[in-house]
Formats: sequence, structure tokens, C-alpha cells
Amino acid sequence: MPRMIRFMLTRLATGFAIGSAVGFFVWQNGFAAAGTVESYLAQGLFIYLFASTISMGYLATALLLEE
Repeated sequence: MPRMIRFMLTRLATGFAIGSAVGFFVWQNGFAAAGTVESYLAQGLFIYLFASTISMGYLATALLLEE
């Protein structure tokens, strides 16, 4: 696998994991007005929102700072 592809995939996966943890933490502690906790679709979309945003930001920052 080319070095750049491996670099991008690892940074995206790491950012997605961090974002998923943050999204889950925010959902469980009720910082967002998300409705009922039993709404699994809403919870999944909320966590995915955090995960996708943070993964792209993590990748962009890594690409910016890579020498």
C-alpha cells in the first residue's frame, strides 16, 4: 500500500475513533438537546456527526503539519 494512502487511512480512522468517543460522551451526559435516549437512530446519527467532522479535521491538521 502506498505510504500516502496508509497515512490518510490511519489518520481518518484515528479521528473517527476520537470523534465517536466524544459523540458518545456528549450524548450520554446530555449536553445536547437530543431527545430521548432510546432513539437509536438519532444516537447513531449524532455520534456519526461528531466522528465524521473530527476525522476530517484530524486528517486536515495532520496533512498541514506533515513535513
